[in-house]
Amino acid sequence: MTWIVQNLWLIPSMPVLAAGLSAFARQRNRRFAASVAIVSMFLSLLLSLAALAQVLHFSGKGIEARQVVNFPWFQVGNEWLKLGWVLDPLAAVMLVMVTFVGLLIFIYSIGYMAHDENFTRFFCFLSLFAGAMLGVVIANSLLLLFICWEIVGLTSYLLIGFWYHKPTAAAAAKKAFITTRIGDLAFLLGMIWLYSEAGTLLFYESGTGCLEHAALVRLVAQTTGIGMAVSTGIGLLIFCGAVGKSGQVPLHVWLPDAMEGPTPVSALIHAATMVAAGVFLLARVYPLMSAHGGIGISITPTTALTVVTWVGAITAVFAASIAVAQDDIKRILAYSTVSQLGYMMVGLGTGGVAVGMFHLITHAFFKSLLFMGAGSIIHGCHEEQNIRRMGGLRRLMPITFATYAVGMLALCGFPLFSGFWSKDAILHTTSTWSVSRIPFYLGTLGVLLTAFYMTRQVYYVFFGESRQVAAFGHEPDSAKAAVATTFRESPAVMTIPLVILAAFSMLIGLIGTPAWPWFTSFLDGQQAKFDLRRFSENGVLPVMLSSTFILFLGLGIGWWFYGRQPIESAEAPDALERLQPQVFDVLRKGFLVDNLYEATIIRFNAWCAHACDCLDRRVWGGAVRLITYLVVGLSRLSRSVDMFVVNPGFDQGCRNVARGSELLSHLQSGRTQSYLRIVGIAFAAFVLFLIWGKHG
Repeated sequence: MTWIVQNLWLIPSMPVLAAGLSAFARQRNRRFAASVAIVSMFLSLLLSLAALAQVLHFSGKGIEARQVVNFPWFQVGNEWLKLGWVLDPLAAVMLVMVTFVGLLIFIYSIGYMAHDENFTRFFCFLSLFAGAMLGVVIANSLLLLFICWEIVGLTSYLLIGFWYHKPTAAAAAKKAFITTRIGDLAFLLGMIWLYSEAGTLLFYESGTGCLEHAALVRLVAQTTGIGMAVSTGIGLLIFCGAVGKSGQVPLHVWLPDAMEGPTPVSALIHAATMVAAGVFLLARVYPLMSAHGGIGISITPTTALTVVTWVGAITAVFAASIAVAQDDIKRILAYSTVSQLGYMMVGLGTGGVAVGMFHLITHAFFKSLLFMGAGSIIHGCHEEQNIRRMGGLRRLMPITFATYAVGMLALCGFPLFSGFWSKDAILHTTSTWSVSRIPFYLGTLGVLLTAFYMTRQVYYVFFGESRQVAAFGHEPDSAKAAVATTFRESPAVMTIPLVILAAFSMLIGLIGTPAWPWFTSFLDGQQAKFDLRRFSENGVLPVMLSSTFILFLGLGIGWWFYGRQPIESAEAPDALERLQPQVFDVLRKGFLVDNLYEATIIRFNAWCAHACDCLDRRVWGGAVRLITYLVVGLSRLSRSVDMFVVNPGFDQGCRNVARGSELLSHLQSGRTQSYLRIVGIAFAAFVLFLIWGKHG
């Protein structure tokens, strides 16, 4: 076993150590906190690259690429509970992605958070966030993964509510924490169930792990009371955890509100860490999700994977539809993330780990680019986030515009950009899915909607004239000059990461083209071969052509509504709003899902809380008061008996004893004559008594 495998724990430990050092630093030690965080991520990136090189070396020599290190944690009875870490192609590629994207976000944060008074605390939370996600990636135990998973949830709560003085940020943090806990509860139940059936939570341990053949055969062979395989039940419970973390319907409601946190947090959550954790979890336990009777593992759709596919397909279109009517630049990207996570779920359900993870990797680069680009825009527009009040930034912020355009095209799936290859791979697998073709049609509709809402956003933000001109109260020419001097390009510490991410957003997709499917071969432990003929096999080219046509149709519709005529006023109704105001209002309000939850679950919860309060105050509180009154009454009765019965009797007895003692005290005068007199009298009385007794 090599050094990097034995010391893989160092990769998440570096950011965690940086978080600990920053926690003890004073708020004014800004440079120290930023330096420690960035250096820790850089070292983690170097170690991750070494781990990737190790896996590539093993794969190139045909050696088993998966290497595990397990160790006992604590003993329960005669059993040892073990933890461990694993290095395999899946972990290696995720480690590099998280550390590389995270490093760029850390660097970008120096410029974005430069004027924040809690700069040091921000980097402390950010480092802990990254370290927890890296712990999720390397975990070879579902228990260790769950521990890191919950730390990710904690740090997301701290970062979403970082500006806690804003009521909306505090509410968004609580909403995110509580919503994801719903999925995590099901995840915990699935983990306990898996341990009770498999006897271990280690993924791989020399053939006895819960994801290895022997355990899977045993889980598939057992059924629940409703006829469902135990493996399916456990898989669906674990999937609930992924639904919460990755914002799938119906637990998606926290993700758009998470935009209340600083933009670097949004980039990290939506690209490399929290939401990616749900997809990665399913990829890690994919052998369990795809466990098939009689074979152990099969590529044929199982019940669990079918559920994953349908939930992902519905989420992809649902969220994309809502993004069409949003005005906040970050909320548009947030709903876009929900939609793209749906695509990843569809890819996992229909095409396997490689298809879903390929889109996760490409999405990490272009979505972090888009969020950081949005942060650059907000920074340049003095914290303005409403796209209707922007405009004309193409000339004022050329670097941001160019890089944002790259991210937009990659997200839409424009030919030759990274999103084109990963999204078309998902559409191709859905087109051949044996269960139904509806997810394919939903995915295609999602392509149309994505192209439309991103075109709408770009025209609102970058084209036309600035719609903030009126705010300066100048004549048109002087107002334009005021805008040009007020809104400037972001500093280099923010734009350089944008340029790097833009380059990767264009090029990273080349590792997964049909002609050279290196990424799929890498995850499968095979050698990739370049072959252009694959474009003409299995209907790949028709899917690409049809998705490209749909893409250009969406771009064209977006241009027709927002590009043909300049958008003159921030107060003017949206083009779609003028066409269908009722539908637009429903979309703007997110299909009223929050209202539905408010009217049902939250109201029911409030009613239950009120009922519990009444029960506590009137029933239990009344019972306590009754007992209190009874005890107080008895105590008063006891006091009365004590004062008016016991005390007087005792006092009278004491007085009688005292009186008798007083009389007897006269006999103790100390005079000998008195004592002789008493003895004489007593003797005479005794003699008289004897005489009287004798004669009687």
